[in-house]
Amino acid sequence: MRKGLVIVVLLLQHLALTAKEADGNVLFETLRTKVLSVRDYTAEVKMKINVNYMKIPPLAGTLYYKSPDKMRLERHGGLSILPKKNINLTLRNLIPSGNVMVIDVGKTTIANRQVRILKVVPEDDNSGIVLTKIWIDEADMVAVRTETTTRNDGTIIMDLEYAKYIPYSLPDKMTIHLDLKGYKLPKGVTMDYDDLPEAKIARDAKEGKNQKGTIQINYLKYEINKGISDKVFEVDDRAKKQEQQ
Repeated sequence: MRKGLVIVVLLLQHLALTAKEADGNVLFETLRTKVLSVRDYTAEVKMKINVNYMKIPPLAGTLYYKSPDKMRLERHGGLSILPKKNINLTLRNLIPSGNVMVIDVGKTTIANRQVRILKVVPEDDNSGIVLTKIWIDEADMVAVRTETTTRNDGTIIMDLEYAKYIPYSLPDKMTIHLDLKGYKLPKGVTMDYDDLPEAKIARDAKEGKNQKGTIQINYLKYEINKGISDKVFEVDDRAKKQEQQ
């Protein structure tokens, strides 16, 4: 009798654990489906780039995005550029695609919001993502923070704030935290504003000085799923030369 009771307790514990794991998988798939529902958008943005070796004034422009990975930033009064691949300006690029293993870490609080934490490990070796940690506000079904470790570009931390575009899981404000050691921002962003010579930047990096930086983006207005031609993402010859430098 006692042995049978022990078996029942163990079975219930196993079922509870399985249910918890299933909840984590369902939560991740629900969030991913919501994020993937955005096929394209045009957004008026203001960007502030904080890098310790440069003084870069705030930048205003129009950001074009088309699923799955096309992006172009058109500076107001400057060059249009394609952000380099390791500058992930969209949440989609930091959420693994394909088959994944989801680990439910539990709950915590960020800025007075209760969130669930999921660790997501891609099963596809070609994704470039090793591990993504996602803090999810279940009430609004949005990611308020992500921490993505990639094979080639280190770890990228992204904090997101939402308002009227919550139904699309698109933020009104995004802060991207970057490790800039061995990292080069697009020339189209920095071309007029280099504050220090390249030699000093290289020396600081060699001496191990702080190479942290942030990109803060305020999204002022979106046009979502209106359709964008691929021609929008073709860069003119001058922009291509700047990108290659």
